[in-house]
Amino acid sequence: MSVEESRAADNASASTDARWQAAGECLGPQGLLSVIMPAYRLEKVIGANLEQVRTLLDGHIPFEIVVVDDGSGDGTADAIEAMRVRYPATIRPVILKENGGKGAALREGFHASRGTHVLLLDGDLDLAPDMVVRFFEIMLRDDADIVIGSKRHPESEIDYPLRRRIASRVYFGIVRLLVGLPVTDTQTGMKLFRREALQWSFDRMLVKRYAFDLELLAIAHGHGYRVSEAPIRMDYGDKVGALTWANVRTVMTDTLAIFYRLRLIRYYQNVEVGTVPDPPPGVSVVIACPAPSDFLDEALAGIAAQTIPPLEVIVLPDADVATPLTAGAVPVRVHPTGHIRPAEKRNLGIELAQGEIVAFLDDDAYPAPDWLEQALKYFKRPEVASVGGPALTPPHDPWRAQIGGRVYANPLVSGGYAYRYHSERVRRVDDLPSCNLLVRTSVLRELGGFNTRYWPGEDTILCSDIVHRLGYQMFYDPWAVVYHHRRPLFGPHLRQIGRYALHRGFFARRFPETSRRISYMLPSLLVLGIAFGWLAGLIHPVLGYLYLGTVSAYMLITFLGAFNRRPATWFMTWAGIVATHMVYGIRFLQGICSRRMPCETARFDHPSETVKAT
Repeated sequence: MSVEESRAADNASASTDARWQAAGECLGPQGLLSVIMPAYRLEKVIGANLEQVRTLLDGHIPFEIVVVDDGSGDGTADAIEAMRVRYPATIRPVILKENGGKGAALREGFHASRGTHVLLLDGDLDLAPDMVVRFFEIMLRDDADIVIGSKRHPESEIDYPLRRRIASRVYFGIVRLLVGLPVTDTQTGMKLFRREALQWSFDRMLVKRYAFDLELLAIAHGHGYRVSEAPIRMDYGDKVGALTWANVRTVMTDTLAIFYRLRLIRYYQNVEVGTVPDPPPGVSVVIACPAPSDFLDEALAGIAAQTIPPLEVIVLPDADVATPLTAGAVPVRVHPTGHIRPAEKRNLGIELAQGEIVAFLDDDAYPAPDWLEQALKYFKRPEVASVGGPALTPPHDPWRAQIGGRVYANPLVSGGYAYRYHSERVRRVDDLPSCNLLVRTSVLRELGGFNTRYWPGEDTILCSDIVHRLGYQMFYDPWAVVYHHRRPLFGPHLRQIGRYALHRGFFARRFPETSRRISYMLPSLLVLGIAFGWLAGLIHPVLGYLYLGTVSAYMLITFLGAFNRRPATWFMTWAGIVATHMVYGIRFLQGICSRRMPCETARFDHPSETVKAT
């Protein structure tokens, strides 16, 4: 190499080092940059993209790359694992079983990260990662806590389809009107955070999919964190993207919900966010089941993957099992019970439990990896006795079971209790289902466990006693998630609905604190109106027309409320909503008129059940 070439190389190296000076000053001597890259079905490009980001950062600043496979179901996870083997010191995979959305994936990646600063970067790299240098420069210059990429920054270079530009401008106008953020773009997938700012936002975030960027920034800005904008280079290429009417509707619904929580009820400012006790309390997971099944194996696998492992798992089948049950390193105790009711099985589990907390989980449900971690945060407060969360429909369930889940989650069916079937805001409650319920062991033993006279409904009585009789608090947390397999439409779903309605009607007389509520009675009022409203037409023709108009309006509202872009799914959901209303209404009336509940001898519609309950 000549002297001139050597000098040129030295100058280039010095220039490159100078570009990273701001990054070094931001990070400081002990700093670390965590690059979180969500990936969904990127098996063909994720390896090369990780290599590009690693090469960019290597030798300039301390870094780690936390790459999150958001339940791709293709070869993305394998490609990520291959890169981890090549670069174990810097590439840290997070593999999610379910596709929970980009916001949820980033949140899981953040929990796995260790950096003092965090860069959120889309895994497809349509945004040039080398612009991170400018992000650090702006963070240092403005003393900003957050720097976000903006397509409207005067230095940005973007190749973006016209329809995307129009949609972005319209959405920006709506955001400025409703939320009032001092930025020009919230949706670009490249953002740099100081860790404490992102921690504050993620702890309060609820949106898991398309509007999560807006929610993160709204929460952080509302708390006083400083936000600046940086230029980007975008090469959108020939991607089709996800700009569909269904997604637009989801984004707008989430945006209005963010406005409601931020401006009207000030949820983000007032919600209490706890921390897991140190050390965390021991948890005994109790699973009542008739016999081993594939669902039970799935539940045990979910327990084995917990970020905070439980102390033990207690499985309560009817008879002993031929093959040992395992949950990774978590001890599994199998205690045959004979053929008794679920409440009686759970009471045996309470007697056997060695943990300070008992976590009840149905054998046809499996938990998200941070299920226990999210729930245990509340038990630092002695006034809290119980915590639960949503039971989501697994995305890989068969189609008719997915429809059953859609019916349950539809607000025309679940009403004010929709939070049981999808994630909503943190709240105090007095009734949660036992498929996802954690209770202090001491409280359970003080109450004598579940009331074994009723099934289903024993969890309603237990929750009422915890809150109304003993005066403890019970919390719902949207991130304490389990996935609960649904009964398929129509027969199994409607039989389950009928059992629930029968006992809820009976409980409306026996336990009014949690069951005598107008929302539970509306289907019965609908049934009575449809059954007898036509008699009004015999009194006067106008009343007859009013009856027909009311029934027609009901059918139209339920039809529109069941909307899905797939006609078969739309129609089946609509039919399921109407059938659910009718069955629930009739059985609730039967329950409220009953003096006692008959013994439950009906089939459970459980895949492992081969005999009837006695």
